[in-house]
Amino acid sequence: MLFLLGANVYIAPFFMELGLMILLVALAGRLALKFGLSPIPFYLIVGLFFSSEGFLPHQFSEEFVSLGAEIGVILLLFMLGLEYTSGELKSVLRTGIPAGAVDLVLNMTPGVIFGLLLGWHWVPSLLLGGVTYISSSGIISKLLGDLGWLGNRETPVILSLLVIEDLVMAIYLPLMAVLLIGSDWLTGAMSLGTAIITVVVVLTIALTQGERLSRWMDSSSNEILLLTILGVILLVAGATQHLQVSAAVGAFLVGIALSDPITEQTHHLIEPLKDLFATIFFVFFGLQITPSTIPPVLVTAFALVILTGFTKYLTGIYAAKRAGIGTNGQHRAASMLTIRGEFSIVIAGLATGSALDEPMLAPLAAAYVLIIALVGPILVRFIKPIQTRARNLLPARYRPQPTMTQETPSV
Repeated sequence: MLFLLGANVYIAPFFMELGLMILLVALAGRLALKFGLSPIPFYLIVGLFFSSEGFLPHQFSEEFVSLGAEIGVILLLFMLGLEYTSGELKSVLRTGIPAGAVDLVLNMTPGVIFGLLLGWHWVPSLLLGGVTYISSSGIISKLLGDLGWLGNRETPVILSLLVIEDLVMAIYLPLMAVLLIGSDWLTGAMSLGTAIITVVVVLTIALTQGERLSRWMDSSSNEILLLTILGVILLVAGATQHLQVSAAVGAFLVGIALSDPITEQTHHLIEPLKDLFATIFFVFFGLQITPSTIPPVLVTAFALVILTGFTKYLTGIYAAKRAGIGTNGQHRAASMLTIRGEFSIVIAGLATGSALDEPMLAPLAAAYVLIIALVGPILVRFIKPIQTRARNLLPARYRPQPTMTQETPSV
């Protein structure tokens, strides 16, 4: 009994600080929802406030928060993979490659060039390219539902580009993990080869054996199914990480492998856990950043937002036009794709503590995501009034005439 009482002396402060953090994060989330915005920037701000040099510095238990953050990334990527069936992946790979290639070139290049112009090593510059390249699947998926755009003709175009971006990440993340180790070329090439082979093998299994795996995991008991899924996710994530592949990529491939009849049930069981641990990840990222490093990078972040917002907008216009979508649908797709979020933070977090860590990368990525994750949803929600106002400013003979493909009622 004395041992337990002594242990409680140490456990009580831990519970109190954890409870305080969760309550403040909840308040930040409520504030975001009140204004119809993504909560991700607000979670980052909470982390900044409570960082070691923040406005309200507090020493949270770093080991617990770090582990929770890592689990959050794994579950985030698993749920993302769960959104795609093997059939959808095969269809996207057949038809979406040209638009995906344009997306990669237009949106990764500005980040890489910015990094090099800032005098960074080329590896952190590649990481910044990843930050500017990938759109936020989480925020975009939620906005599509909230705005009732799921039935629009441009929505498959948006989703296909998101799928291709996620598949690119399956190669990009292992590549960056190898480069950040700072090993010699031979060791790096061998590690990268192992990583690529691992991704190809796991992806092949996911596309060909997904139904069998789903049948094996299926159970009428929610408890047994939850334990089985979590066990498989962590096992595969750990195995892929051991083979120099990001644990998050392993979890993403597990999500792709699962199919009916357990997909909907898995969503129901895993989503609350994903939300909890993913939130911890965003707060933890904010905790690692010194607030005083944000103001010096704001001008650069704004310039990067404007440039990559424009290039991503061009990507959306090109992809939607190529699919035969009308003018209004093209602009809806383009505005939706400009939003970056969770994956950009994941990429920026890769360099923390590595041999090639660039101290400016994390603050710049945080400022970039804070700006674009706040402005992006606002642009999406007001894109139709903006279009109407811009069209009315044109002389009548230059105004585009509506067609059947320009407006499709949403479901």
